[in-house]
Amino acid sequence: MDAALRQFVRTRAEQRCEYCRLPQIAAPYLLFHIEHIEAQQHVKDDSPENLALACPDCNRHKGPNLVTLNSLTREIVRLFQPRRDVWENHFEYNGAILEGRSPVGQATIRLLQINTIERVEMRAELLNFGDI
Repeated sequence: MDAALRQFVRTRAEQRCEYCRLPQIAAPYLLFHIEHIEAQQHVKDDSPENLALACPDCNRHKGPNLVTLNSLTREIVRLFQPRRDVWENHFEYNGAILEGRSPVGQATIRLLQINTIERVEMRAELLNFGDI
């Protein structure tokens, strides 16, 4: 993957994690990852349609997963797909807490551990400065 493609992905994402919307500027010592939505172990696809900008936490927890299980029904639920889904259809902020508006949003929040105490505290600080 060349530098131009990496910059394209960062610009398209407006320098924000495409899952939790954390701005890169909020974590200046951590370089956000160019993430393969469909992991390379499944398909060898470096096209822009298969790439997303992800903060280190979201990228680490997502791993190669495309789906997860609903913790109550144990039904398979797909994860949010940044190239196909509209973020606002699946997520909304309730203060510093990110809530799922759909089963896809709920499953993604749970699997990516988006509302851990540390992550919520960071978003609360960012809200105080108007960065979210």
